[in-house]
Amino acid sequence: QVQLAEAGGGLVQPGGSLRLSCAASGGIFSLNAMGWYRQAPGTQRELVAEITTGGSTYYADSVKGRFTISRDNAKNTVYLQMNGLSPEDTAVYYCVTARTSRLFMSSGNWGQGTQVTVSS
Repeated sequence: QVQLAEAGGGLVQPGGSLRLSCAASGGIFSLNAMGWYRQAPGTQRELVAEITTGGSTYYADSVKGRFTISRDNAKNTVYLQMNGLSPEDTAVYYCVTARTSRLFMSSGNWGQGTQVTVSS
């Protein structure tokens, strides 16, 4: 059973940056796709970005050009660099892993989430 631990959330002003990290343990990290989702109060959890085992990436339209997902297989860690943050980015951010991204929602392993609040 893979376990995930997110870190790096917090309060930031509009236009600011944050870097989230997600450390994995208990599995073979390099064989799994990794993703970041977010959920704001009263909304459904939505995909923010994902990265395959080969390093291919996908971004939601709302974060393209502002967020960057990356992975370090040697450290079993995936990152989400978030720049140009706006209040609309306020949410709990979750890390998820599965053999492929199509399995994220049905059978992925999820972290506990980290709160990101963008406010002046």
